[in-house]
Amino acid sequence: MSGPEILERARRLVEPAMVAAVDGLCGELGLPARYHLGWAEADGSPSTVGAGKGLRPALAVLSAEAVGSPGEVAVPGAVAVELVHNFSLIHDDIIDGDLERRHRATVWAAFGTDDAIISGDALHNLAFQVLLGEPTPERVAATARLARATSAMLAGQAADMAFDDLPVVSLDDCLAMEADKTGALLGCAASIGAVLAGAAQTTVDALDSFGRELGLAFQAVDDVLGIWGDPAMTGKAAGNDLRERKKSMPVAVVLTGGSGGAEDLAAIYDQPGDLSDGDVARAAGIIEAAGGRERTDFEAASRLESALASLGALEIPAEVDAEIRGLARFVVERSF
Repeated sequence: MSGPEILERARRLVEPAMVAAVDGLCGELGLPARYHLGWAEADGSPSTVGAGKGLRPALAVLSAEAVGSPGEVAVPGAVAVELVHNFSLIHDDIIDGDLERRHRATVWAAFGTDDAIISGDALHNLAFQVLLGEPTPERVAATARLARATSAMLAGQAADMAFDDLPVVSLDDCLAMEADKTGALLGCAASIGAVLAGAAQTTVDALDSFGRELGLAFQAVDDVLGIWGDPAMTGKAAGNDLRERKKSMPVAVVLTGGSGGAEDLAAIYDQPGDLSDGDVARAAGIIEAAGGRERTDFEAASRLESALASLGALEIPAEVDAEIRGLARFVVERSF
């Protein structure tokens, strides 16, 4: 199966349970949530926009299958992880002031900040309700793992916000932040199906390590797309991360590289007021010329290989192993 086919297979398995969970929210919370998830327009009418990539539910399903259980075993975990992920996106858009996601207005832009905050909170709470709806030992263990991953994700978001007040952020600082903000939840997604299947701790930990490393590869690609991505593919404005003066991986590489590019880029970031399209274009050129893009691409490839190496000692059914590895490579090769 190709990457999109794997994602679609998981979506068909997980989405009915996801829809059922979100439909349990009250109307005031459910409409913004359904809008964010791509199921409805702001007026409540059906949407044709579609949801996000669905990487985390796919990893959850594959992790159950990796230990010899049917994918259905992973569904509560897949739903819970995806709900936490989407809660974080709704709140991230408020924090970053992003007006557009997936080619249309973000929740706060469409419904207002208050409704966006509370609907994000509702998705966060709903995730744990889904997992603990039947408090078996496996579900309790999965809930504890998701709670730890969510705490790490929030710590990563706090570190990312703190970067705004720092003149320079090192690559190591950036990687540590992204390991929490992105890697922790992907590690949880890549292992939660195995937890629900009652797999051995060593197996669960190896799958978690795979997901964490894949999370860093995923974020490195996201950081490249945040500067050089095609808006028609990413659903966000061109150079969005630079416009917001984010200290993402390519930026951190240049700011701490000791080249003339560091001073030139810092001068753009330090100027008062909003950055113009010309400022954004100049910053992107400086970063690319100074090796920021190349170094970030290298980090993505390196983390992918590390992720795949984590699977080496596991006895995964051949077909499932091929799907996991294929999906991981698709994540790094994507353009959206």
